Amino acid sequence: MEQPLYHWTPSIAPSGMAFLRSARYGQAWQGNLFVGSLKFQMLVRLELHDGKVVREQRLLRQLGQRIRDVREGPDGLLYLLTDESSGQLIRLQPGR
Repeated sequence: MEQPLYHWTPSIAPSGMAFLRSARYGQAWQGNLFVGSLKFQMLVRLELHDGKVVREQRLLRQLGQRIRDVREGPDGLLYLLTDESSGQLIRLQPGR
C-alpha cells in the first residue's frame, strides 16, 4: 500500500479525473491533472512537476453544479459532466 501523493482535508469528494495531454489550452495546462469535485462543485487543476503536485487551482465554482466526470476529448478539449437534475455536458473552450 502506498500513501497518496496528494489529498484534501476535508475531502472534495473527487469524481472523475483526466490528465490533459493536448496543448489546446497552452503549455501551462499540458500534463496537468483535472479532478471533478462533487462536494464543493468545482473543477480542480493540479499542476505536476517531477511527479509531485506543485500547485492547485480551483475552477468553475460559479457553475454551482457537482462535477461527476472529466475527460479529454479526441479534439484535445476538456469535457465535464454534471449530475444535477438538469445536468450538463460542458465543453471547456480555451481562453483568448
